[in-house]
Amino acid sequence: MTLKGYLDTIEAKTGKKPADFKALAKKKGLVTSSEIRAWLKAEFGLGHGHAQAIVHVLESAAAPQTTQADAIDAHFAGKKAGWRKPYAGLLAKVGRFGADVRVAPTRTYLSLLRGDKKFAIVAPATPERLDIGIKLKGFAPTERLEAAGSWNAMVTHRVRISDPKQIDKEVLAWLKQAYEAAA
Repeated sequence: MTLKGYLDTIEAKTGKKPADFKALAKKKGLVTSSEIRAWLKAEFGLGHGHAQAIVHVLESAAAPQTTQADAIDAHFAGKKAGWRKPYAGLLAKVGRFGADVRVAPTRTYLSLLRGDKKFAIVAPATPERLDIGIKLKGFAPTERLEAAGSWNAMVTHRVRISDPKQIDKEVLAWLKQAYEAAA
């Protein structure tokens, strides 16, 4: 489900609009994203995606507005700048999957979407590594295509890239399968 999809169903689940939770969280003295997310899950019975959507709304309201380009640039700032060119190459190849491929930056990663459906994420994890998360339900993990586990609940698998040459045909094939499944 997309952020919009989660936001569209929150009022039906809770009787409140996402923005209503700001005052409630403040009244409870909740400040951090993890505190708010845990409270939303416990008190309102929301799943991780719905709770994260509300946290996103609350953080977005407090954050200065930036352009998409600025948000992408922030992921490749400083010591992670070496991953900008490999990311651009990856994005060019993924863009050939279809005209409906787009990027949606978040604070911690770059979502790859087919229309409004997320099929992968890219996260410049460290100056030495880029992580690619891929949504491949039903695929058994391998040594290279490891289970995402607690790394990110939005995807099923993760590929750790320590050399741009590792963004190869195999990785692109997995991304293509995830893209096609997002139809």
